[in-house]
Amino acid sequence: MSDRSQLDVGEKEAAPEVMPTQGRAKRLVSYFTTRDGLIGDYDYAFLFKPNLPFMRKDPRTAPFFGLDARMPLLLGLLLGLQHALAMLAGIVTPPINIIGSNGAKLAPADAQYVVSTALIVSGLLSAIQITRIHIWRTPYYVGTGLISVVGTSFGMVPVATAMFNQMYANGMCPSSDSGAPLPCPRGYGALVGTSLVCSLFEMLISFLPPKVLQKIFPPVVTGPTVTLIGMALVASAFEGWAGGSGPCMARPTSGLYQLCPNNASPHALPWGSAEFIGLGFASFITIIFCERFGSPIIKSSSVVVGLLVGSIIASATGYFNHATIDAAPVASFIWVRTFPLSVYGPVVLPIISVYLVNIMEAIGDVTATCDVSRIEVEGKTFDTRIQGGILADGVNSLFSGLATITPMAVFAQNNGVIALTRCASRHAGYFACFWLVLMGIFAKFGAALVAIPSPVLGGVTTFLFGSVAVSGIRIISTIRFTARNRFVLTAAMAPGIGAIIVPKWFDYFFTYTGAGAKGGLLDAVTIVMETGFTLTAFLGIIFNQLIPEEADGVLPAAGQDFRNGDEHGLSLPTSEPERASARAV
Repeated sequence: MSDRSQLDVGEKEAAPEVMPTQGRAKRLVSYFTTRDGLIGDYDYAFLFKPNLPFMRKDPRTAPFFGLDARMPLLLGLLLGLQHALAMLAGIVTPPINIIGSNGAKLAPADAQYVVSTALIVSGLLSAIQITRIHIWRTPYYVGTGLISVVGTSFGMVPVATAMFNQMYANGMCPSSDSGAPLPCPRGYGALVGTSLVCSLFEMLISFLPPKVLQKIFPPVVTGPTVTLIGMALVASAFEGWAGGSGPCMARPTSGLYQLCPNNASPHALPWGSAEFIGLGFASFITIIFCERFGSPIIKSSSVVVGLLVGSIIASATGYFNHATIDAAPVASFIWVRTFPLSVYGPVVLPIISVYLVNIMEAIGDVTATCDVSRIEVEGKTFDTRIQGGILADGVNSLFSGLATITPMAVFAQNNGVIALTRCASRHAGYFACFWLVLMGIFAKFGAALVAIPSPVLGGVTTFLFGSVAVSGIRIISTIRFTARNRFVLTAAMAPGIGAIIVPKWFDYFFTYTGAGAKGGLLDAVTIVMETGFTLTAFLGIIFNQLIPEEADGVLPAAGQDFRNGDEHGLSLPTSEPERASARAV
């Protein structure tokens, strides 16, 4: 592919061509039997060439594959695998946290099933987003028609943590005679069932015009909310980095949890031991080395490489427990295991706040995907992609609940893969779905992920969750920092940050100890007040509507003139080009 016409393959969006059945069959045979169909003339070395200081940079660029561009089978498999690897850690991390020592504490067999099923469901439901199904006789769609892949929502992790803490405290989840928490499949079923019902909210919201959604949930609301989700998740990741987040954190002097994860575990050590921190650091630093020196395919899967390197070191030094992997079945699928679905009223409001965050993230992610895919980011078609993406998120969350998995959300990681590989073709997205389903069906793969030692997982998820917080900061950076916006940010973020730092601050506010509707309502308020991002989301929405906009950005005090600067002496943009430049920064 030497000339420009070959470099941009299917760049512009076009209506799919209609081909007779005989022609499609002939092309399918050619796809699997000819060199062009199997391999093509793509420069495969581009995907694997490392970025080393002494290597000469190649001025050539890889060809760009547009939305409906076809590609050779081998290239499709490779690029699909690259997308799947970029998603892998993001898909399995939320369920591992929700079913682990901070959540439902499920038995190993149940935990392995949940992780495997999360991969299968993500693969199947990503296909819905990629396909873009038109709803008959309406202007509405389900899906974006882009490489908008989906995975388990990170926002559910802090909500699930608060919910299970409450369930173990009120006796809905069982504990041993000594007070140690036992596996709580009933609680996990309640989390999934409540999420399933609340997904109807996102489906209804999807029919609002995108401009209305952006007015109700502007960056001044969504930015701090996403930032606080990342902050709360980093706190749990750091606990894992130091050895685990279970009872061993308190370093008791007697009992089963003197060592982490427990006394019977291979190579158990006290929480915070240097060996644990070193394991996590090995995973963390591997991600940095991959970003600096890795080839395109390594860069996009750096988190998975970090997990792999950390796991190899852990296995070589005796930290890995192979018993659960050996005991796992060869294959798994949806509904091999089930959980009793129910609705737990106290988490309805927090889960709705998760869906609100998912809606606004979907708008940003779909916009970014259109941009890197060289598709228009305004107009009627773009609006239908936003609407279809949000509706598909809601539908996918409903289906994932029926398949025993927590809500799904559009992932942003794959935008980086599109930009890096210059491939926006949906065919690569379908190959990614294939790889995810294959990984999930192979049950021992899920068992290996569940068996990864907490310090290794903690080192990787610290980076992963940190990127969530940075995404929120990026959203905040798009806001013009007027006195009004600074006030809204401060008033919304301060209580949320406090709830993250002191998570039990609201435990003793209510003195009522009964059950019933009143008890459930008070429990719901407690969870909202102790879940930092939920508290910030609701406060942000309220303050953003209550505090009026300022005509000139800053309201000067009596006798003061801030026309050329704010109250701190900072220069304010006065012309429209300056304001546009400030918004871009």
